[in-house]
Amino acid sequence: MSGTSEGPTPAADLDRSAVTESDIDSTESGLLVNRPPAYRCVFAAAPLAMAVVDGEGRIVDANDALGALLGGGTAGLVGRVASDLLDLVSDARTWHAYREVLRGRQAKLRCTRRLKQPDGRSLWAQVTVSPLAPDTPGVLLSVADVSAHRDLQARLRHLQMHDPVTRLPNRTLFFERVSAALEAEAYEQSGTGRIGLCYLDLDGFKAVNDTLGHRVGDLLLAAVAERLTECAEQAGQTRPSVPLVARLGGDEFALLVEDSTGTEQLADLAESVLKALQAPFDLAGHRLNVSASIGVVERHAAGTTATGLMQAADTTLYWAKVDGKDRWTLFDPERNAHLMTRQALASTLRPAIERGEFRLDYQPLVGMSDGRLRGVEALVRWDHPRFGLLSPNRFVALAEEDGSIVPLGRWVLATACRQARQWQLDNPDDPPLFVSVNVAVRQVWDSDLVADVAEILAETGLAPHLLQLELTESAVMGSAGRPLQALQALSDMGVGIAIDDFGTGYSNLAYLSRLPVSVLKLDGSFVRGFQYEGAGSPPNPADQVVVEAMIDLAHRLGLTVTAECVETSAQATRLRSIGCDTGQGWLYSRPVSPDRISELLGTETYAVGNP
Repeated sequence: MSGTSEGPTPAADLDRSAVTESDIDSTESGLLVNRPPAYRCVFAAAPLAMAVVDGEGRIVDANDALGALLGGGTAGLVGRVASDLLDLVSDARTWHAYREVLRGRQAKLRCTRRLKQPDGRSLWAQVTVSPLAPDTPGVLLSVADVSAHRDLQARLRHLQMHDPVTRLPNRTLFFERVSAALEAEAYEQSGTGRIGLCYLDLDGFKAVNDTLGHRVGDLLLAAVAERLTECAEQAGQTRPSVPLVARLGGDEFALLVEDSTGTEQLADLAESVLKALQAPFDLAGHRLNVSASIGVVERHAAGTTATGLMQAADTTLYWAKVDGKDRWTLFDPERNAHLMTRQALASTLRPAIERGEFRLDYQPLVGMSDGRLRGVEALVRWDHPRFGLLSPNRFVALAEEDGSIVPLGRWVLATACRQARQWQLDNPDDPPLFVSVNVAVRQVWDSDLVADVAEILAETGLAPHLLQLELTESAVMGSAGRPLQALQALSDMGVGIAIDDFGTGYSNLAYLSRLPVSVLKLDGSFVRGFQYEGAGSPPNPADQVVVEAMIDLAHRLGLTVTAECVETSAQATRLRSIGCDTGQGWLYSRPVSPDRISELLGTETYAVGNP
């Protein structure tokens, strides 16, 4: 009879004793010579396999149950070394505990061993070693066959760790394997020290469940699992190990590659999966075509956590979906860094408004006919404590998504109006400047913009005609219901309404005539076509025809026109010649601080090229 160790004995199985070595004498032979006959009869007839072991660790008596359990009969057990017979030497911790019990320094030892019988069969046995009666040398050893219990535990664990639909490892077992693969001792001693993961879900699987029912959906999942398993087995033919295929839930699957050799291996595996899923599935009288999106991550195991690996895989799977589905996408650290930055900004937007981290710069709006400063456009900046000064295109879209554009927009509006009124008070002899403020459609829907504007104008003392609100063409064109009513109420109040980036959308010119709009701002793409300075190729005549037609149309509708992105004097000259009213761009000035605008207010004619 031989045995193999199950591993270190749990600490709970090693009961400590206060008995000292001096309390127990060495074991003497003939331990059972003086044992009462009744005691000996009970020992022999007991169904529990038992043996008496002397202080040297040798069996001096054993009952028939032990002989039957181990095979070979009772006679062959007497005189044998118990630790060899029951594999108590295979790990240092168990061996030390056993010797402590023999010496009387420990009250009991309980451990589980896998023992091999003479006929080659194995069994799991629970071995218990405890002292005999006080002042009696030696120990009592009992052995219980727990194979049936262990088999039941194994079956229960298998059910617990596997998906009932596909019979693949489930999320729990998958994460166990990932965590084990990321332990230092798992990759430092052998292998490549790398790990890879293909994380996929089926494109349009919900439609299968909704139209054909969950039974067909489950059949499809099982069929997909078979194909994924085949892909893994084929990949494992040329590798040390076969990738683990798991179903993580719903229509999500994962293929884990331990000791991966690089991104090329993972890319080949992802390609094989996409190809395997291209063939139709014939299930329950239906022919189904499905595809998958796959996120691929491959990296050094050192420094990687199971959570970090799955987050990267989930992010990459999302990219694959966004990029068009039916494809695999490799994790990109730079793209992820941008995403993380975006998330970091989104999570701190509202607190940043409360902390006062935003400021306004102002870009001059200059009269094309006389070069005088007519107004300014307020442009918000975020002075972020970590990322520095951020322009609107870094955070305005985020603010619109989470609704923080409402408090931010209210702050911008109040600050710009207050500043415009201050310029007016500081320069009473100059014509007052109007201030133009960008407004998002969500501000109209999610707040009472009309009431906010009225309240701010009343608080700051700014005249309504000195405030201009800018909305994008896509926001204004097609406005109906509440947005249109708000625009009309603001216009009736005397506030100017401007369409920003005009010409970039699909303008309904007939509808334009019915909107309460006073200004069109030509998108910079039209102005850039006027950049000809007399050298090189002349501009396309069609550019000037289109711009001239838009300006003429606006004037016929009683609107004024502002040209954005004016960068050269040639552009300014051409725009002036076709009747453009106002210009804005780097030719005149970049966005500047309020103090710089104060310096420009006294200028008779606006100096070209102001910084």
